[in-house]
Amino acid sequence: MKLAVISDVHGNAEALETVLEDIARRRIDAIFDLGDRVSGPLWPARTIALFEEQCIAGVRGNHDRQLGDRPRTDMGPSDAYAFDVLGADQIAALTALPLQFEPYADILAFHAHPDKDDRYLTETISDGMLVHRNVDAIEFDLAAHRQNIVLCGHSHRPFACMTAMGRLALNPGSVGCPAYGDDDPPHVSESGSPHARYAVLTLDSSVAGFELIALRYDWEKAARQAERNSRPDWAHALRTGRMPRASSG
Repeated sequence: MKLAVISDVHGNAEALETVLEDIARRRIDAIFDLGDRVSGPLWPARTIALFEEQCIAGVRGNHDRQLGDRPRTDMGPSDAYAFDVLGADQIAALTALPLQFEPYADILAFHAHPDKDDRYLTETISDGMLVHRNVDAIEFDLAAHRQNIVLCGHSHRPFACMTAMGRLALNPGSVGCPAYGDDDPPHVSESGSPHARYAVLTLDSSVAGFELIALRYDWEKAARQAERNSRPDWAHALRTGRMPRASSG
């Protein structure tokens, strides 16, 4: 069985279309999404339509939750743009997604951390940058869970490791947002290239293998869309996979 794992599309329908075309060529058995589907200055409604057409199951990301749990005046610009574009039913469907899910036996999927949708599992902050965590620290956070395969996103950085307990933790990276800045606490996440990222997990009685995939797509078109919506920080990230220096948000 082959499972495609996507995460952190952030309204980038151009990147998602390219990923879905690649998935179709690979004869994948199922697609699973790890959240943060729409927030960002790109194409939230078009992204929702793609998820609905493909009937993609998934979990709730922190930005999916934030669209429904706070007033518009308290939203950041990425959430506010998606909120203004989407309908109430679409927002309600996003916020109703589960925090975690077990799509198959021995697989646990969640957006960021098993217990919290905005806490990093596979990364930590060092000198204002996201860096990969020690594998033992990752296993410590997963000790209460029995599954041997854990799927998570949130950091937008592709990563995979196997812990001393034999558990695989897999982060596919971000389909549509290769870099971002955060103010709480101040840090940036950078994948280092503008490619659309996802992962393929091959299963038999256990993990037969996995691939971390990076695809070219029309990121210049996405960057121009971000500029039209007054987000030069996003435009820079979409073109380079890095954040402008001294920039966050």
